[in-house]
Amino acid sequence: MEVTKTGVFSVVGRPNVGKSTLMNALCGTKIAIVSDKPQTTRTRITGVLTKDEYQMVFLDTPGLHKPKNRLGDFMVKVVNETVADVDTVLLLVEPVARIGIPEQMLIDKIKQFDMPAILVINKIDTVEKETLLEVMAMYAEACDFLAVIPLSAKNGDGVELLENVLREQCFESPALFPEDMVSDQPERQIVAEIVREKLLTLLDKEVPHGTAIEIEKFSEREDSDVLDIGAVIYCERKSHKGIIIGKNGTMLKKVGAMARADIEEMLGCRVYLQLWVKVKEGWRDSVGLIRNFGYDERM
Repeated sequence: MEVTKTGVFSVVGRPNVGKSTLMNALCGTKIAIVSDKPQTTRTRITGVLTKDEYQMVFLDTPGLHKPKNRLGDFMVKVVNETVADVDTVLLLVEPVARIGIPEQMLIDKIKQFDMPAILVINKIDTVEKETLLEVMAMYAEACDFLAVIPLSAKNGDGVELLENVLREQCFESPALFPEDMVSDQPERQIVAEIVREKLLTLLDKEVPHGTAIEIEKFSEREDSDVLDIGAVIYCERKSHKGIIIGKNGTMLKKVGAMARADIEEMLGCRVYLQLWVKVKEGWRDSVGLIRNFGYDERM
């Protein structure tokens, strides 16, 4: 069926509220990496859902937080620009009966740009109905939302209802992306993010946020369907390098094995993945290094 209606939606909220999980659930596949650690997403990620005559484009943004370095400044800038750059904003919040500073800042941005907005209350499986009703009333008073959708992005409850509401916000338009595309991210970038996801999953909270991944090799062997990938993990301290490698290289091997499994599933081929670890002190405050690691495209 030919696409005749499209909509562009930004997913915004505080760190660790479930933005990437929601976008993956809406798109029906893994587009953005997921972790229980804040500030997992560093840049704007585009996911595309094409179904029936509709194409919905979702922009997953970094969590709005107080920046502590140049990389943090960039992440906040991405959020602010994305709010004003779409058809409808999805403000994702937790079912807590108070409006925090990040949520109020985003509501102020929505009002400033007079943006249509939908409130999405995530993690409803963690609270009682009475609390949920209180949260809904509090946010309804703070902003004139087009709709309020309670859901659980992790379990999928309410995601179909949200999709139906989003269809109503689509406009007459041909497809913005090829109908078989699910993301605008290059494969190399997705691979780098998968490696970083495994670092976030396996390592202490202070180490992964100081890491960046650079793909140095990405080539298919001429005599087989094996894809050779070489990736460098950059960290900020020598002590972090030792932690990432682990005793006798056990941690690095574990990161590699977990990442390779996800990469093979995503690309549909066998992968030979090699990982190295190097130290780049203070890279999160270096514009040149931030740019080198691919976080500068909207600076």
